[in-house]
Amino acid sequence: MSEKQVEQLYGVLNESAAFLQKNEELSYIDSLIQTINLIQDEDYDGYEQLSEIKSNLDLSKFSSEDIRKAIQMAILTAIRIDNIQPTYQLTPDTIGDIIAYLISVIYQNTEKLSILDPALGTANLIETVYYQLKQANPKMQIDLSGIENDDAMFELAAQSLEIQKLSSDLVHEDYIQDVVIPKVDVVVSDLPVGYYPIDENVTNFETKANTGHSYVHHLLIEKSMDNLKDGGFGFFLVPSQLFQTTEAKGLLKWMQGNVYLQGMLNLPAEIFKNKKSQKSILILQKNGNGINQADPIMLGEFPSFKKQDDFKKFLDEISAWEKHELKLIK
Repeated sequence: MSEKQVEQLYGVLNESAAFLQKNEELSYIDSLIQTINLIQDEDYDGYEQLSEIKSNLDLSKFSSEDIRKAIQMAILTAIRIDNIQPTYQLTPDTIGDIIAYLISVIYQNTEKLSILDPALGTANLIETVYYQLKQANPKMQIDLSGIENDDAMFELAAQSLEIQKLSSDLVHEDYIQDVVIPKVDVVVSDLPVGYYPIDENVTNFETKANTGHSYVHHLLIEKSMDNLKDGGFGFFLVPSQLFQTTEAKGLLKWMQGNVYLQGMLNLPAEIFKNKKSQKSILILQKNGNGINQADPIMLGEFPSFKKQDDFKKFLDEISAWEKHELKLIK
């Protein structure tokens, strides 16, 4: 991936989005969505300045990964300029790389893999996972799907995937409601944390709260694991304090008989503002296909990303655990 190429494309995206923001009185994020759309519109006949920018841009010179990185930079600019709420924050590439590594070991001999992100956001996580898996196994066919309720994030994810020429099945709905999609092999998601506001939508969930609103991340975990094929894996970015709340009792009760808790890996504390905001990668496996509980469960905390030797050693330990304690998919 060329840093120069990424910066060049980001410059085009930023210039066009800033122009539209000013002349159309739009937010930066909406201007960015329009920019990505017009770049792909061969028949664009609008502002002369944007037509000139577009005519000087040859997308064939950029790799799909270059395009993803440039869009990522533009989204970060949008978050800063628009003062966007935390739900728009991007999942860091390093975390996506780790999740992809975990998946690649388990599915190392797999020719075809289907992956769902039920809280798609801007699609950066699922895109990062896709590219890392393809790098590990170029011949693997990967089918992507995603669900997103927020209008702007859905449009941005759809445009981002389209401009990268990544085929995907996207649904613009509230996943907690009656969204029916085909079962998949793997679920990956940086789960939103908080309360789900519509109590009548969760009456059939085992993880719902006894009184008041239910935790949306609990509901998403339950629904996502139900959307997996037997033996499939869920990799969720969750609060490290997930099992230390009073509401965790319902989540733990549901897990018994439905899924196996195969691992929980704390991310380095240094990348979070404080201990309360620290997150972990939760590894769940759906029952079926002769699946058993790993013994031992993989528990631990990643070393600092800055300590490359320690970090690599920890990844090697995880790889050894996966190969010896989990049923690898052939």
